[in-house]
Amino acid sequence: MTAIDLDTTKHAADRLFQRKRLIGFAIPAVILLYLGYIFVAFDFAGLAQRASLENAVTLASDSWSHKVHVTRDNRSGEITYAVEGERKGRYPEGTRPDWVTGEEIITIDLGGEHIVRYLPENRTEIEIPGFQLIAVQAEGRSLTSNLPEDLPEWISASNRRIGITTPEGRITLTGARTEVFNYFPGWELFWFTLDSPYYDKSLTTILFGPRLDPERSNVAGALSDWWNNTMWRHGDVAWAIGETILMAFLGTMGAALVALPLAFLAAKRFSPLMLIRGTTRRFFDFLRGVDALIWTVVLARAFGPGPLTGTLAILVTDTGTFGKIFSEALENVDQKQIEGVASTGAKPLQRYRFGVIPQVVPVLLAQVLYFLESNTRSATIIGAITGGGIGLMLTQAIQTQKDWEEVAYYIVLIILMVMFMDWASGWLRGKLIGRKD
Repeated sequence: MTAIDLDTTKHAADRLFQRKRLIGFAIPAVILLYLGYIFVAFDFAGLAQRASLENAVTLASDSWSHKVHVTRDNRSGEITYAVEGERKGRYPEGTRPDWVTGEEIITIDLGGEHIVRYLPENRTEIEIPGFQLIAVQAEGRSLTSNLPEDLPEWISASNRRIGITTPEGRITLTGARTEVFNYFPGWELFWFTLDSPYYDKSLTTILFGPRLDPERSNVAGALSDWWNNTMWRHGDVAWAIGETILMAFLGTMGAALVALPLAFLAAKRFSPLMLIRGTTRRFFDFLRGVDALIWTVVLARAFGPGPLTGTLAILVTDTGTFGKIFSEALENVDQKQIEGVASTGAKPLQRYRFGVIPQVVPVLLAQVLYFLESNTRSATIIGAITGGGIGLMLTQAIQTQKDWEEVAYYIVLIILMVMFMDWASGWLRGKLIGRKD
C-alpha cells in the first residue's frame, strides 16, 4: 500500500509540475502573440514610416520660440512684418525689424550668411552657404526657378510651391505670396504688444522713469496693457482657468450632495427593501458606467455648449461613483455608536446625523477632495467639448497649427493649476480630517 501511495503521489506531483511549466510557457507566449497582433493591427511599421522628424523639430522649436514673418503679397506688392504672422502682431506703419533693410530691394538677413532678397516684379533671390544662388519668379499661380532636379532634403519644390528649411529660418514661396520666417528664442509680445508704449521698456523705466502715456501712470498703464494683451489674452486666460476650476468644484460638490442621501437607499443596513436597494445600485451603475465625455456630448446636445453643461457632465458621472463609495462606507459603520445615540432617545434622523455621519465624514471628505483634484484635469478636456474653460482655448490654439508657443503656455498653466489644486486639496484634507504622523 505504501509503495502504491508513493507512486500515486509522485505521479500527481509530476503532473502538477508539468502543468506549472506549461502555464509558465503559455502565459509569456500569449502575451507575445498579443503584442505581435497589436504591432500589426495598429500599423506601427507604417507609423514609423509616416513619422516626420522635421515636423517634430519644427513643432518643438515653435513651443519655446517665436517667429517673425516678412511677407510679400505677389499681387499687390505690399510687404508686411508681423510676429507670428498675426494682424495683432504687425509692426506699426513705418517700422520693421533691424535685420530687414533696403527700399526697392528688400534684403532679409537671417544670420549665418543666409540672405533673402525681394526683388521687383515678384522675383526672389536666396543665398544659402554651400548651395547655389536660388532665383524664383512668381507668375500668376506658378513659380519658375533655377533649382536643379536633384534637391536636398531641406528643399521641397513644385511649380506651385517651394519650401526651404534651414537652421536660420524658413522660406515659403507660392504664386500668391512669398514669406520668410525668422526664429528667435522666447515668447515675444508676452508682456506688451508692439503698439503699447511700454513695449521693449525695462522694468526700471516703467517703475521709476518718466510717464510714457500722458493719460495713465506707468504702473497702471503697464498692468492694463498686459492684462488686455490682444495676442496672449491674459485676462481671457485667467477667466478660462477660473471657469475650469468652477466646473470641477460645482460638479464634484453637487455630485456629493446628490449621492449622499441616495447612498442610504443603496446600503443594506439602512435600506432593508431589496427592490429599493437594487434599483438605487443599478442607477449608480448606469451613471458611472457611461464616461464623462459621453455625458458631455449628450448634455451638450440637450442644453447646448457652455460651462454649465460641463458641470452637469461631471455631476452625473460622479454621482454614480460617489453613490457606490458612500454606500460601501455606510455598510461599514460601527453599530455601537448608533446604539449609543439611540439610547439617549434620539429619533431616526438624529441617529443618522450623530451616529452615522461622523463615522463616514473622513472617508467622504477624502474621496470628494481627491475627485475635486482629478476633475480639475477632466474639466479641461470637457471644456474643450462644451466650449468653456482653458480646454477650449487650448483646443483653439492647437487647431490653428501655427501658435505652438500659446499651446505650450496653456499646457504650463494647466499643469500649475493641477499642482495648485493638489496642494489645496491636501491642505484642506489635513485641516478637516487631520494628518497621521
